[in-house]
Amino acid sequence: MDPKPSLRSGRFTANRHNSSASSLLSKTLSDASTQSLSSILNNPHVSDASWVGWWSSSTAAVQIPEFAPPSSNKTLGSEITRSDFTSYVSSISDHHSRFEDIRNHSNREEDAIDQHERAGEALVACLREVPALYFKGDFALEDGATFRAASSFSTVAENTVLQEKLSQYLDVVELHLVKEISLRSNSFFEAQGQLEDLNLKIVEGCSRIRELKETIRLLDGDLVDSARQIHDLNLTRSNLLALQEKLRLILYVNQSLAALKLLVASGDCAGALDVTDDLKNFLDADQLTGLHCFRHLEDHVAAAIDSVNSILSAEFLRVSINDAGDKDMIILSKAKARIASPGNGEDNEVYLQQEDISSFHDRLLPLIIGLLRTAKLPTVLRIYRDTVTSDMKTVIKSVVAELLPVLLARPLDSDFKSGDRIVDSDGGGSSLASKLRSLSSESFVQLLGTIFKIVQAHLLRAAEVKKAIEWIMSNLDGHYAADSVAAAIAHGALTAETASVVDGQSGSFPLSSQKNLIKASPASSSSNLSKNFRADVLRENTEAVFAACDAAHGRWAKLLGVRALLHPRLRLPDFLNIYNVSQEFVSATEKIGGRLGYSIRGTLQSQAKAFVDFQHEARMTKLKAVLDQETWVEVDVPVEFQAIVDSLFSLESDSDEDHSKSAANSYNEMVSSSAEQPSSQSVDGIADNNIKTNNGKSSAHLISFRGVGYHMVNCGLILLKMLSEYIDMNTVLPSLSSEIIHRVLEMLKFFNTRACQLVLGAGAMQVSGLKSITSKHLALTSQVVSFVHAIIPEIRRILFLKVPETRKGLLLSQIERVSQDYKVHRDEIHTKLVQIMRERLLVHLRGLPQIIETWNRVDETDAQPSQFARSLTKEVGYLQRVLSRTLHEADVQEIFKEVTVIFDIQISDAFSHVDISTPQAKARLNRDIQHILGCIKSLPSAKLNNESGTPTGQLESLVQRISAEPDQ
Repeated sequence: MDPKPSLRSGRFTANRHNSSASSLLSKTLSDASTQSLSSILNNPHVSDASWVGWWSSSTAAVQIPEFAPPSSNKTLGSEITRSDFTSYVSSISDHHSRFEDIRNHSNREEDAIDQHERAGEALVACLREVPALYFKGDFALEDGATFRAASSFSTVAENTVLQEKLSQYLDVVELHLVKEISLRSNSFFEAQGQLEDLNLKIVEGCSRIRELKETIRLLDGDLVDSARQIHDLNLTRSNLLALQEKLRLILYVNQSLAALKLLVASGDCAGALDVTDDLKNFLDADQLTGLHCFRHLEDHVAAAIDSVNSILSAEFLRVSINDAGDKDMIILSKAKARIASPGNGEDNEVYLQQEDISSFHDRLLPLIIGLLRTAKLPTVLRIYRDTVTSDMKTVIKSVVAELLPVLLARPLDSDFKSGDRIVDSDGGGSSLASKLRSLSSESFVQLLGTIFKIVQAHLLRAAEVKKAIEWIMSNLDGHYAADSVAAAIAHGALTAETASVVDGQSGSFPLSSQKNLIKASPASSSSNLSKNFRADVLRENTEAVFAACDAAHGRWAKLLGVRALLHPRLRLPDFLNIYNVSQEFVSATEKIGGRLGYSIRGTLQSQAKAFVDFQHEARMTKLKAVLDQETWVEVDVPVEFQAIVDSLFSLESDSDEDHSKSAANSYNEMVSSSAEQPSSQSVDGIADNNIKTNNGKSSAHLISFRGVGYHMVNCGLILLKMLSEYIDMNTVLPSLSSEIIHRVLEMLKFFNTRACQLVLGAGAMQVSGLKSITSKHLALTSQVVSFVHAIIPEIRRILFLKVPETRKGLLLSQIERVSQDYKVHRDEIHTKLVQIMRERLLVHLRGLPQIIETWNRVDETDAQPSQFARSLTKEVGYLQRVLSRTLHEADVQEIFKEVTVIFDIQISDAFSHVDISTPQAKARLNRDIQHILGCIKSLPSAKLNNESGTPTGQLESLVQRISAEPDQ
């Protein structure tokens, strides 16, 4: 092999040029077979023939001569001259010349490289000197536009100059092309030499390859053929064994497919799922890849799983819902029997026996395990939720359809007064809504009770489904199916995650790629997947029960809404029956469902408020009518009203709750005693100026509260009964306590204001036909107002039992203002009684001067007090008798205390201004004053006068002064 060229040789230099030299070399190599060595030998740039040998492939390596050290003939210290190195120089002169040739060649090569790097500059110069028009690819003078652009001269001389320029342009281009060719000639010859050397080496390499192939062929024949045959036979055996396994797999898969069809057809879902799991494992392991006969296996497996899911779903819905039909028929038959024979009593409470619960759980267990394995349990639970909701609506509708004819066949109860029944807008009364509205309250309650029991039965079954699923999802600790459930949950979680990932991707994914997709997805661990899947199942399980409860609430609210215009007009016991059964229904269903039913609670609240509003409006209308008809005559108090006071405001009640219960019980007893009559009869009967006893019961003259008796009039008793009804409404409708208190306050305000207008304002003379407002009227009004004022604190205490603390402050201030208004009203009545006596006194005092004139006559011999004194004391005595029989002693004392003060001041002032000159007149004056003082001292205020000082001091002083004066 030739030695490697120097780093500065032409070979290395040529390899550094990536653009021009590499392309030139590739072209030279392609024509290597047609080149000859003559072009290299005829290279004009080579000045030394020895340079050719350097590139020849047969040139031997340069031998470095052995350099002998110069002889040391000179002694140490003698002078050395150039002649001493003559022998050395002559020995290396040839080698030094060769070295110089190589160095000069390298310099020339570098110059050539520089020239090559400058290659192309000549062409650029051409572009600068020759217009660009002549270098266009489509340049053609025959083209008109090109010709006009090139020869823009019009004269012959100018055309001659143009021809010379064109010749000059041609010379310039040729000159620069020659320069470019001369710059590239060295590279051409060097490439030719390298190509020749490469051609020789290729020929040598090919010959050596042929020798190696021949050697390998001989070795293959002698040593390798037998070993290779053994390897081929072993490989064939392995292929046959793999084929046998593949055929066995095909047979097993084929048999599995046949068994899968039979299992699905027979409804053996667990066995079918086992087979599908095996087949999916084969698909996931890629064992069936490439088998054309199983190209539809994935579709068969998916279809089988869908069939299994359909079977499990249908069976789950049948066991969970449809099997409850027998119990519905039993409840309906008992309800019809009870309607036909009211004495049969109520049905027993709806419940599930423990044996039924255990059997029910055992029936659900395999179905839920199967649905867990296919991850379809959440989906089936959503279907179950929709189905149980629809079933709940259907069963309530069927109950209404079954019982309505039976209930309508009963005699119509009298729930309303005449004229209060609602007339249906459809006129014919044949619609379902009109039939429901035509039911009596008792029949409607029976209908609601039957619906309640059937709904409760269905909800209890739904609750058991919920409990069964929760029991199964807790992995059944210690149960024989615990491992199966845990495996089913894990498998279902993986399947659910696969489905979620596939749904999130575009396109469809075969079963065989789902497992790899799950491995590649950034999912959590298997435990987290199981927790999420378990949470999804439990959430859908809870939502199913709540949806059933919500559907039942919606239908119940719809039934109540149909009769929304009727319920406010019912009597309180009838409305309470409907309200209480609805409350029990709400409480029972909410306990089963686990959530509050806001829709039905809103309906109940709105109807209860409408009931309170209607009842209040009716009572306010009746109270106004009673007040306008009131003659303010004292009436006896029937025992039922005393019973109301005793039950509502008893001092012996141990607690507020017991007090409320006793109030409700008392009112219910009173209602039951008069159940034969409409609720308005008692009110209307009281308004007839006389209170009649019911069923021969006795009545009292006074109504007693806390040991104090009060005289009553008709309107006061009616107000008492209405207040007791409001208290009972507050007890049974605690959510409307605030509304009821507002209605009570409105009624109390109205009664007080209207009574003041009728008595103090004398309005009764216009509306009731009274000729005058007497002291008896005022006294009775004072008694009624005092009674109401006395019971207001007890009313407040009872009504505030159910009021939220946040609203008590405002209501307390309002009721305190009402109580203060009653007190002011009572005080104004007492002031009015005092004013009556003042006015009567002034009337008598106006005639006193004429009476005194008769006293000075000598012939006056009457020993009796004057007409003034007798009339005045007679009226005072009458007022005393009236007030003492009606008002309380303390009130009478306070009234006559003020009357005494007025009498003392007014009479003494009148007597002090008259002329008393004769002894007869003094005697008559003294007799009148003593008569008046005697009357005053007999009044009920005498006791107060003794305790607080004598209010008749001016009259007594007047008597003493007149007695001390001498007679004229």
